[in-house]
Formats: sequence, C-alpha cells, structure tokens
Amino acid sequence: MTDEKPKPSGFLPQANGDTHGKPEWPQLGDAALYGFAGEIVHTIEPHSESDPVALLLQFLTAFGSVVGFRPHFMVEASRHGTNSFACLVGQTSKSRKGTSWGHIGRLFQEVAPDWAEKRIVTGLSSGEGVIWQVRDPITKRVPIKDKGRIVDYQVEITDQGVDDKRMLVIEEEFASVLKVLQREGNTLSPVLRNAWDGKPLRIMTKNFPALATNAHISIIGHITIQELLRHLAETEMANGFANRFFWALVKRSKALPDGGQIPDSDLAPLESRLRHAVESARSIDQLRREDEARALWHAVYPQLSEGRPGLSGAICGRAEAQVLRLETLYALLDQSAVKRKEHLQAALALWQYSEASVRYIFGDTLGDPLADDIDRALRATPQGLTKSEMHGLFAHHRRADEIDRALGLLFERGRLKREVRKTGGRDADVILAA
Repeated sequence: MTDEKPKPSGFLPQANGDTHGKPEWPQLGDAALYGFAGEIVHTIEPHSESDPVALLLQFLTAFGSVVGFRPHFMVEASRHGTNSFACLVGQTSKSRKGTSWGHIGRLFQEVAPDWAEKRIVTGLSSGEGVIWQVRDPITKRVPIKDKGRIVDYQVEITDQGVDDKRMLVIEEEFASVLKVLQREGNTLSPVLRNAWDGKPLRIMTKNFPALATNAHISIIGHITIQELLRHLAETEMANGFANRFFWALVKRSKALPDGGQIPDSDLAPLESRLRHAVESARSIDQLRREDEARALWHAVYPQLSEGRPGLSGAICGRAEAQVLRLETLYALLDQSAVKRKEHLQAALALWQYSEASVRYIFGDTLGDPLADDIDRALRATPQGLTKSEMHGLFAHHRRADEIDRALGLLFERGRLKREVRKTGGRDADVILAA
C-alpha cells in the first residue's frame, strides 16, 4: 500500500463530470430542427458563431413566453403550459451563449415589441421579487363609518397589479442565481418551481400581501460547466428545481472574425410568419394529440417516465413533462391545435440532446456527497483501500455508519467490489472500484 492517500474533492464531480472516462459531446438529431423552428436556425446559423442548439432552444423558449398562458396541454389534472426553463451550458465563457440571444431577441423585437421592451427582465434574487413582477391587484378591506361608528366595510384597491403576466427572465450569469438559492431563508426556489408548474404564487407572510395567478414565467440561463458543477447544490437537485430546467451543452460553432450580418431580405419573411404563428397560438386553448402521435407517445412513455439512478437521473426526472411541453411548442409553431407525430419526434430529439448533455456534465455520479467522494477516491487508487484506510481518507471526520451507508449504495449500484488479500498475518479485506 502506498502511504499517500487521495483527498476527497467535495460533493460535485470533476470538470467533465465523468468518473469512467470522458463521454462524447452530444449531437443534435435532425428531427429537432423540424419545421419553422428549424428554418429560423438554418437562416441565422451561417451568420453566427453561436451553437445551433443555443439558437433553437432560446427561440422555442421565447416563443413559448410570447404566446402566453392560454395554450396548454392536460395530463390527467395537471396543466402544462408553454413556459420553459432553459439553461445553456458552455465549456468556457467563450461559448457564444450571449450572442445567440442577440439574434433571437432581434427577431422577437420586431414581432412582439411591447413584450420585448417590458416583459424581459434579469436579476433573479428572491421569490418576492418574482411575484411582484406578475402580481394581481392588491386589495384591503376599509371600514365605512357613520358618525364615527363602523357600519360596513368596502374593498379598496391599493395596488393595480400587473396586467401582462408574461415574463421572460434572461440570466447571462446563472451562477449568481444558484448562489442565491443557497442563502438560508431565500424563497426563490419554491416560487420558481411553482411558476414552472403554473400554480398561484404567494409567500405566506403577513408583510408581503402580493399574489400572482396565471403567471407565465420563462427562464433562459447561461452558465459554464465548471460554474454549474460548483454551484448547483444538493438541495436543488433533490427538491425538483434542477429537473424543471432543460440543460443543453453549447459551444462556438465557427470563427467569424468580421462578425455576421443576416440580410433583411432573409429575415422579413420569417418575421411575418412568426407574427402569424404567435397570433394563432394565442387563440388556441387546449391542444390534443392525433392518433399517430398518441401511438408514438405510448411507445416512448415507459422509458421517458422510468426513474434513472444517480445524479443524472434526478436532473432528468421530468423527462415526460419536458417532452410534451416541447411538443406543444412545435405544434403551435405549425399553427396547429393538434399535436402530430412529427411534433413529438422533434421534441424527443431535442430532449435526447438534453439528456446527453446532462450525462456529459455530471457523468455517472450518484448525487450522494460521501458516496461520490469514496467512488472518486477508489478510482484514483487502483490497488484499493481497506476500511481503516478509508476512515483515514476522511481524517476520521466521518462516522463508521456513514461510510458503511455510502459503501452500501456503491455496492448496490455495482460500482465497487471486494478482494481478500494475504498479508502474512490476518487477511486484508480490500475494497476496489469495479
């Protein structure tokens, strides 16, 4: 045995997040570029250094925000609207995440100028702040007096509230949002989770009377892989915050030293078609699936809804909900209230890219801090460790029952194996990476 012991690296995985070798960068399936969304990407992409995935995902998210609360799809008693949470994850700060929004923002500035000027915000910091941006009118009961005696009450409006409940939050430094979530008592995470679900938003304190109903909140975040690994806390993985986001790896697609300029003649017809698609979508209420699309949904649903182990499984834990929301957006872009097979195929292709992105970033870590530390330590120590050496690995700051629990999880997932070695005295029980 060597005298040098590997040191635990903390909760989250290493740079590429993989413990068994670096996975391949994900590839976007052609089906994801179906229809009008694909035409938008194909028109902009030659003139931009941005990743086509960044263009596509931000276009879909912005479109879903602009069309508002009305169009939706029902799954039993659950209502799924067109609001999305998307986060672009770059290898570095030079992944051209920000420039990709510039092209998409320009397009929607022409189509929905009032929304673009008034309903795009930044600076997520508290749940109260989010609710205030989409609040209902605030009222209070005021006594009616006659000669100093209260004879009745009347309701007065003390704040007119916000008429337009659409809000697109763009956070180009999404790491700052993840830091905010870790502050004790911060209400941002539960409010955003309820916003994604389309539930009424309220903070249950007497000093904050605001309520928001029918709020339509969408988010676009930009972050690097290293920032995401450093700041996405265990709590947000476990409480459903992370799996309400669509995570997508992006990188610079090409080098354009002189920049790119899209001819107005190419954009004008797209702007006209997008304006018609928005108007059509805002007139649609509940969507439905055609028979062929329903048959495909039944075929893929068992795999989509099956729970997967580890951290990647937790982050992709709302696969079926994410797919049906994407499917809704593709249908609305076709100005259709009926989801067809091609809409579902496009949504599945884009979701497969997100799943592959999550696996690339987080690898096969389990999301259990101690188990992941032990797993990394053993993979860095091919000769394995005895139980006593493992206690020394953590400077005896971990109890035996904690280590036994983490080892049990790793053995259950097939990550570890045991080996009995002859030592000349009492045989040594050595634990190795499988």
